[in-house]
Amino acid sequence: MGLSTTNPNVRFYQTKERIPFHADFSDVVGLLCLKSAKSGGLSSLVSTGTIFNEMLELNPELAQELCQPFPTDKRGEVSEGALPFYNIPVYNYYEGYLTSVYVGHYIHSSQRHPEAPRLTEQQLCALKLFDSLANDPKLHFSMDLQPGDIQFVHNHNILHDRSGFEDDPNNKRHLLRVWLATPNARPLPPVIAELFGSSTVGDRGGVCISGVVPIAPIDA
Repeated sequence: MGLSTTNPNVRFYQTKERIPFHADFSDVVGLLCLKSAKSGGLSSLVSTGTIFNEMLELNPELAQELCQPFPTDKRGEVSEGALPFYNIPVYNYYEGYLTSVYVGHYIHSSQRHPEAPRLTEQQLCALKLFDSLANDPKLHFSMDLQPGDIQFVHNHNILHDRSGFEDDPNNKRHLLRVWLATPNARPLPPVIAELFGSSTVGDRGGVCISGVVPIAPIDA
């Protein structure tokens, strides 16, 4: 049996399950497709600015709720002595930019930690509306990445989704992912340092755990 996200320390990308709309913890995420799946594995994109505008029309109070801090599970990637969750708003307005930080499943799984703030009914309603809009076919689009295709996504205002997939055991799906800290990126609020290690342009993002040496394996 393969890995499953029912294990709270498993990351979605380690499984063949659908990865719901989310943002990675970097300025830009890039994907290079070397081998597509036997079936499935579609990539979908949606604008968080569009979602926010739709929420303002439908329920301004819930839109405002997403501008308040939400606990987000670190899923086991915890530095010694640190809390096992982040506490950061989904939407952050800073120096003229509306920036989003969203991994909905990790917000919900933060509740496994007794020290994490409990999600309120209002927060749960806001998350439900946010997810329903992200999944609205009128607001997102999908693509089927083929070998040689490259995709770059700006994490601060675009969410990405991957559908579940089935593999050929003898010729498995293989994509390479890169997280980029871009030199001319937008300013980010200081609270982002909790996730990105720093809010400094050109020096932020990635998995920031004290004592862990970054590696970049390229083997399947």
